[in-house]
Amino acid sequence: MSDLLSIGASGVRAYNSALSAVGNNVSNADTPGYTRRTVSLAENTSGGASQFSGVDTASVGRAWDDYQAQAARTAAGDAGQTDATSTWLTNAETALNDTANGVGQSATSLFTAGDALAGDPSSTANRQGFLAALDQTASAFNSTAASLASVSSGIATSAQTTAQTVNATLDQIDKVNTALKTTTAGSSQAADLMDQRDRLLDTLSSNVGISVSLDNNGAATVSLTSSGLQMTGNPGARLTVASGTNGTLAVQAISGGKTQPVGTAGGSLGGLVESASTVADRRTALDKMASDFSSAINAWQAQGQTSSGAAGAALLSGTTAATISITTSDTTAIAAATSSASNGNLLTLSTLRGSTGLEQTWSNMVTDQGQMTAAAKSADTAATSIASSTMDARNTTSGVDLNTEAAEMIRYQQAYNAAAKIIQTSKDTMQSILDLF
Repeated sequence: MSDLLSIGASGVRAYNSALSAVGNNVSNADTPGYTRRTVSLAENTSGGASQFSGVDTASVGRAWDDYQAQAARTAAGDAGQTDATSTWLTNAETALNDTANGVGQSATSLFTAGDALAGDPSSTANRQGFLAALDQTASAFNSTAASLASVSSGIATSAQTTAQTVNATLDQIDKVNTALKTTTAGSSQAADLMDQRDRLLDTLSSNVGISVSLDNNGAATVSLTSSGLQMTGNPGARLTVASGTNGTLAVQAISGGKTQPVGTAGGSLGGLVESASTVADRRTALDKMASDFSSAINAWQAQGQTSSGAAGAALLSGTTAATISITTSDTTAIAAATSSASNGNLLTLSTLRGSTGLEQTWSNMVTDQGQMTAAAKSADTAATSIASSTMDARNTTSGVDLNTEAAEMIRYQQAYNAAAKIIQTSKDTMQSILDLF
């Protein structure tokens, strides 16, 4: 009779654990990162292999697929990279102001003012208009340079923040790994720690490209996809971001007191490095435009004469987009003439236009940037869609379906009631036997 009581009691305990798991699933159905729990039941053989002694809770498992998880992490890394690239290339496109106050249209206004002055070289108003247009072009270079510098600074700040997030996440993963190695496998606590581990890995994978392997305890070994460098464990590597003077970024890993380049970082960090390189190229190209434009204007000015017959002095100073500026507000300083005509030099101003002139060079850069930005946005849309699909596939396996949980609850409730009925039957039988005496 005691054996019957033991069997019933074991069933009550086991199915109570199963019902608790179902309850946890239902209450956490909308909790991000929660993985559906399952309870494995096994025969209790404490009375020997030939004697049935009830049922035990063998383990609390998680509905999880490591292959789907790795696919989701890889897709999240790709989406993180394309998102960062799309965001910052869009900012760079905005910085290349192509409105009426931008470099290209300001240059066009300058040549238009030159044509007007050539029609009446003695007009003070036309001379003032010419210098104002030249000053506006220089100012457009200044503001564009400042805007691109701001974009570079923003990228660098974001990269530093991302690296800090990566390092903090790695620290947390190390702590979870330590806890997993000292926690009973198959327990509810182990399942909770694994959920925490996978949430951290999701955060990490969106910021940097990683590969993950799990040991028998569920502890994660994280390595960089680009170099295979191990990031977890003791000593684990940590990331740092170095900024170049031109705004380029380089991701480095510090491990054991040694610093080594990471290469293609992947994730949002990789997108930031890629964007920084593009913006640095734009800033270099803009500086060359400013330098070439300044040299061309000053060379044109030098070949002409002022109204007093003097050789034209430089109208622009500075050799970069940030430093270019007009040198004079004196309208008589414009070398409009040649020895044969009062507007002779102005008539040659249009030779500074054409395929190698400022207007076309600027247009080429703006067009190229627009095409790069459009391509980045398309890539981001595709990568985001893939990431969403792979995450949905993972969630189909690991997520909670309330209809399934309702069915499981009914099943375990019936089993629990049956086990309780065994206890009640055993008790009633025992009482009947006692009543015989």
